[in-house]
Parts: sequence; structure tokens; C-alpha cells
Amino acid sequence: MRFVLWTGALLIVAALAAAIHYWSPHATLRVTTGAFGTDAQRFIGALITETAKDHPRIRLQPVQVNDLAASSKAIENGDVDLALIRSDVSPPTNGQTIAILRRDVVAFVLPPKSAIDSIGKLAGKTIAIPQGRLQDTNSVLLDVILSYYNVAPQEVKRLFLSPDELVAAVHLRHVAAILAVGPIGPGEVVGAVTAMAKGAAGTPTILAFSDADAFNRRFPAFESYDVPEGAFKSRPATPDDTVTTLAVTYRLVAPDTMLDLVAGAIGRTLFTSKSKLTALTPLASQIEAPDPDAKNPILPIHPGVANYLNNGEQSFFDEFQGYFYLAAALFSLLASLATIIMGSVKSRRMHQEQGRIGQLIQIADQAQSADAEALEALDRSLHHLIAEAVASAGRSGNDSTMALAINHARYSVRERRALLSSRGMRASGHSSVSI
Repeated sequence: MRFVLWTGALLIVAALAAAIHYWSPHATLRVTTGAFGTDAQRFIGALITETAKDHPRIRLQPVQVNDLAASSKAIENGDVDLALIRSDVSPPTNGQTIAILRRDVVAFVLPPKSAIDSIGKLAGKTIAIPQGRLQDTNSVLLDVILSYYNVAPQEVKRLFLSPDELVAAVHLRHVAAILAVGPIGPGEVVGAVTAMAKGAAGTPTILAFSDADAFNRRFPAFESYDVPEGAFKSRPATPDDTVTTLAVTYRLVAPDTMLDLVAGAIGRTLFTSKSKLTALTPLASQIEAPDPDAKNPILPIHPGVANYLNNGEQSFFDEFQGYFYLAAALFSLLASLATIIMGSVKSRRMHQEQGRIGQLIQIADQAQSADAEALEALDRSLHHLIAEAVASAGRSGNDSTMALAINHARYSVRERRALLSSRGMRASGHSSVSI
């Protein structure tokens, strides 16, 4: 039974060691990336390099996906461990934010002195959307905004145009506005402002969203964002004053099942290596930590990242001490259970041994008066009990008592057989004399 206890203890220790090894930050994490040559692909390449330097036990493996929707779906389906997503494009239901990579402003760029001062006035107009990989995604974004303001999407015509075509369309007044979605700084919005300025020969304006906060409450994927004066063009300043509009965020997300220590390690690499990552790709220049206290978040912060931001990097023991306590409690419970089982088994075996001893004594008693036929049956029972006793030898503390009972039964059967034999011989001799 000691062997059983030691075996159980070793199995528990082995299981604990295996669990720690499995759940520790020693893993290959699959991360989505865009097509070759895109900002997303360059960013993931830079992140892979920096993660390998900071955390050699964590390896990132790029997984190419076709678009942002596929990236979100890959997280939901468990096909990847990290994904680049945009907040308004099918955000994964099980996704949690590791870092915000960039905020893209949703800008309706209007020509100078435009009469359009609200989304409702876009009804019946034509909107230009810059051509590119995200043109269809931005068209869907436009539908969401129009529906909020009770404008049927089919009431607004849209054209997907290249930068040169944008200038011509504005100049010919084929479009009433340009919808551009891009960062503060070089990007799609700056390009749209430049095209509008060239085509309209004046200073463009940016349509303001006075109810951006209310829009956010209904559509958490969109944030209220204050665009500072001159953010898109310095001379003349565009916008000419601070304008409140909408923004969507690009995020690196992980499933809610990712271990806190791993999520914290990835977050640490992003936040502490921002300058190195920016040197490799401009997409990293706006990396920021998500707000743990954000209200109505579309993708809440991962607890591991929140823990890192609040308490600094956690050690292996800090992260796993809960598992150690749980393992200790489990071991104690299993040990108690093993003791109860051992006691029950030992008690059952003692009863079995006592039963055999009683049967042996009964055989010895019955042998005193048994005839030859009954004696043979007793002898067979004796052999059966001896076989059982040998099979269970060493499992009980009653070995000496069992041996005494066996010898007693054997002696009784042997003596009775001898007595019956001598009686048979005398009876046979007496008959021969009489003849």
C-alpha cells in the first residue's frame, strides 16, 4: 500500500509539473497578418523580431488572412492566438485587447463653403471613397453611419476613386464629399484633404459629429475623437479649429483564454519597444495601452495586460502561486482520500483473512468425525483456502495466524485420514481370520 501511495504522489507531482510547463509562457503563438507588403505584414514582422529578443520562450508564427473580417473570425474559431483587427469589422466575441495600435479618424472631407453641415444632408449626394484594400470595408462603415441618422444607404451614391480621380471628381463637382478613414498624420485622410484642396481650389472642411458620444453608446466600435487644429494640413490649417468626429481603432487582440502571463509579456514588448518597432514600420508609431477603466468597451482589456500596467511585469511565481496553492490543496485532498481507501481495503482484507481462518478451523473440527468421502471434500476445501491465502500473502498482518490455522487444518485432516486407514486395515484383518 505504501507503493500505491508513493505512486499516487509521484503522479500528482508529474501532473502538476506538466500543467506548469503547458501553461507557462513557453509557446508558439499564431498571429494573423495581412498580405505581403502591407502595413499589417510589416508590423507583425517587426513584432516577431522584438518578441524573440524579449521573450525567447514565446515564438510568434504569422498566419496570413485575406482581410480584417477573416482575422476576427480566426480568433473566434481558435485558429490563431493573436490577431490584428479593426474595431468596426466583425469584432470577435471572445477577443480581449492586448494593445491599441492606431486610431483612424472617420473624416467626411467637404469642399470650401459646403452647405452640408450634418450627415442627413448627404441624402441624394455622391460620396467618393479612396480606392484600396479597405474601400469595401469603409463603404460598410458609411452605411452604419447613414443608418444612425435615418438616411437609407441606397440614397447615397458612392464612387471608389484613385488620388488623381479624386481631384478630377472634386473639380467637376461629381462628388459632394470624400469619406476617408485614416490616422492623424500621413495617410488616407491627409490624401483626401490634399485632393479636395486641389480640386476645389480652397481650404477643405471636416464634417463635425456633435453627437459622437451618443453614437459611441449605440456603436461601441466607434469612439468620439477630437481632431486638433491643423491635424491634416498646416497651411492653411485643416481643420481650422478642433473638430469632434468619430474614430475606429486597430488592435492586437487575444482570446479570453490566453494565459495572463503570456498576454502581459506580449503587451510589455509592444509598450517598451515602441521606438524600435516604429523604426521598422510607421504602424507602430501610435501604439498605446488600452484603458482598463474604459466604459462600454467593444473589446475589453486582457486581464494579463491590465495586471502588467497596474503592477509591472509579474514573475513566474507571482503568476503561478495560485496554481501552487490549488495543487497543494488537491494533493492534500487526494492524500486524505487515499488514506480512506487504504483503510477500507485493509479492513476488507482483514475480514477476508478472518473468514478464511474461521473456515480452516471449521475444516479441522469437521475432520474429527468425517468419513472418507467427507474427508476428501474437506481436503479439497483446504487446498482452495491455501491457494487464496498464498495469493494474498503479505497484504495483511495476519500471516502467522493464517499459517497456524492452515497447519491445524492440515494436521486434523492428516490424522483423520490415518485413523480411517488404520480402521480399514483392522477391519480387513479381522475378516480374513473369520474365514
